[in-house]
Amino acid sequence: MKPQNKLAFAHIGVAIVAFALGAMVALMQALSRASLALPLRSARIFYISVTAHGVLMGLVFTTFFIMGLGYAFSRASLGRVTGERVAWASFWIAVVGTAVAAATILSGKATVLYTFYPPLQAHPLFYFGATGLVIGSWGWCGVMIASYRSWRKENPTPPVPLVMHGMLTTVIVWLLATAGLAVEVLVLILPWSLGLVKTIDPLLCRTFFWWFGHPLVYFWLLPAYAIWYTVLPRVVGGKLFSDNLGRMVFVLFILFSTPVGFHHQFADPGISASWKLAHTVTTFLILFPSLVTAFTLIASLELAARARGGKGLFGWVRALPWGQPLFSSVALAMITFALGGFGGAVNAAYAMNSMVHNTAWIQGHFHLTVGTAVALTFMGITYWLLPRLTGKELRLSAAASVQPYLWFVGMMLFGVVNHITGLMGMPRRIYDAGYGGSEIAARWAPWTAVSAVGGVVLFVSSALFVSVVVATLLYGRKIEEPEIAFAEALDAPANPVRGIWDRWPLWTAISVILVLAAYALPIAHHLMLHRFGSTGFKPF
Repeated sequence: MKPQNKLAFAHIGVAIVAFALGAMVALMQALSRASLALPLRSARIFYISVTAHGVLMGLVFTTFFIMGLGYAFSRASLGRVTGERVAWASFWIAVVGTAVAAATILSGKATVLYTFYPPLQAHPLFYFGATGLVIGSWGWCGVMIASYRSWRKENPTPPVPLVMHGMLTTVIVWLLATAGLAVEVLVLILPWSLGLVKTIDPLLCRTFFWWFGHPLVYFWLLPAYAIWYTVLPRVVGGKLFSDNLGRMVFVLFILFSTPVGFHHQFADPGISASWKLAHTVTTFLILFPSLVTAFTLIASLELAARARGGKGLFGWVRALPWGQPLFSSVALAMITFALGGFGGAVNAAYAMNSMVHNTAWIQGHFHLTVGTAVALTFMGITYWLLPRLTGKELRLSAAASVQPYLWFVGMMLFGVVNHITGLMGMPRRIYDAGYGGSEIAARWAPWTAVSAVGGVVLFVSSALFVSVVVATLLYGRKIEEPEIAFAEALDAPANPVRGIWDRWPLWTAISVILVLAAYALPIAHHLMLHRFGSTGFKPF
């Protein structure tokens, strides 16, 4: 492997290890929810696995993969990664933090799921470990910004390449989001976990968490969008329909991704209805860039497919390379994301949210969006990146071609069924769906069995993905490393000049104002109310 590729590969390698571990514990959860008699099955083991799965998949896999992707794309598009020593130091801080947090979870001392929700209390080492992961990611943010600034000094006029436009958007969204998490963990939770204070304000913590929690989704999603916009059109042999639309979409995510958290707190007292309504409006606004993305990408794919000989109103769809694992992964991810988006509109509407709140609908929605739109895109880009980073030919190519379809089928069985059982009243994160023989719960049983089948299919798909990666690393034939190249845009001018969408200080300043407007006043109002503290609760 070339030395310049080791940084990106190290991050993606840690991500894949976290993915493999997270997939193993996920299988047990799906089978347990179907009330199957598993060895060592207990509530304690189940909720340890729920926490491990959430942290490994939602925080570790995604964060390390995005950091590795950022380094690979920065070197390919800007020709540099500025500050590699800082990058490696940040990597090891994040690795050590992850190891500490994971060990605390697996020892049973951090059964708090992944939402940092008091009064559930973990051992202080869990919070210290999670803090290390976030600090490491801040180092990555600094390196990405430094790389851009270094490139900009040498290239003052042209716009930054679109793929880096997307990654810089990811950096800004992450820094804005983790500001709320830092306050929650460092100011509120750690002193409480260390025993320096006896009680904690759960509602205040929830508010700071959702300052972070929903934009976290866009931290995951934006790198996937960068892949969709800049890699996918080239893979199908076409061009991106519009570079400008892509830049606008990324900027809109900067503006509207953070001030949306109260739609997760519709059931919480202490937050006025007017503020919940304001966050509902911004939540619906965030649907707009996704609709623009759907138009832009479908147009790009149609043009490419017709150039390949596709005919008819929809006949061009058959001309797309459905056997190519990157394309099939992304295409199936986009289809699933569209389905999940409809569920997201339900979650954002106050009346309908009241019906599905804390039911299995939520975990179904989460797995269709993040669990497929993001995870399946990352798996697909791994197949594309491995030969480019390692100089080895992809092995088990047949398995790589089948794996995305298995994931799609498994997620339809798992995710859609969870939507159905949620509408029937089944709670989320439930260990025993039988409820001691409840007549109502008995109606869920056939559906939870289907969901368990979906979980098994997803596990098989995960195993194939990991097998392809391992086989390529161990037995891949040495080849000349293919180029990491990105799609050209149909509307690209001959001599491009950076425009309004590349004014990062402007959009960052506006987004900071929007975040403060969305959270400062309601938090100040809450602090003036009569507040109630809670001691720590450790269920196991």
